Amino acid sequence: MENKDFYEELLSSLTGMGHIRPEEFPNIDLYMDQVTTFMSEHFMNANHTPDDKILTKTMINNYAKDNLLPAPIKKKYSKDHMIVLLFIYYLKNILSINDIQNIMNPLNERFFGKDKQSEEIGMYDIYTNIYDVSKKELDNISEDLAHKIQSSKENFTDIENADNKDFLQYFSLMCTLSYDIYVKKQLLASMVDHLKTDVDSRKEDTKKKEDKKKEDKKKEDKKKESKKAAT
Repeated sequence: MENKDFYEELLSSLTGMGHIRPEEFPNIDLYMDQVTTFMSEHFMNANHTPDDKILTKTMINNYAKDNLLPAPIKKKYSKDHMIVLLFIYYLKNILSINDIQNIMNPLNERFFGKDKQSEEIGMYDIYTNIYDVSKKELDNISEDLAHKIQSSKENFTDIENADNKDFLQYFSLMCTLSYDIYVKKQLLASMVDHLKTDVDSRKEDTKKKEDKKKEDKKKEDKKKESKKAAT
């Protein structure tokens, strides 16, 4: 089992990982077929098999039903829609639909469809910021992968059978990568729970304020009625 060339290929493949540069998003709204085509063209290297689909009409409709994706306008999807779909694409590989809802719902409520003339930050600005950070992080990921590969080569060195040794070192790398993903997934789950608690708390506070306003208005109306009755 020859792994040397594959390890080098693995490292070089990081630069080809699916990413859409902010300036690559179309400046016009697209129909559903155009959206799926755009996504497929940019993530064709992410497919394990030719039959794999990055995004389908059914997926888009299901995301809308699950309240992950705001409804299109006259059957067209804006740049904000495509950014939301991109975030969902990354998150769905490691999180449940419920967890993604807990992340995307407050994001959509606060920032989706913000007027370009508004002083508030919008989806495109958010994506651009995250893209820049992620692009810089790719170098750290590459260094970490190289370190893990080297560590795996230092395992099972006492195995005499060369083929068995290569296999076990390869297996060691897969386990190390899997554990890394497992730990980060647990951290991410904790962050989602924290976010949900914070959002629920804000909603509860808002409800209490609204209830108080209603109660205060009732009291004020009663006072006005009492004054009228007294006169």
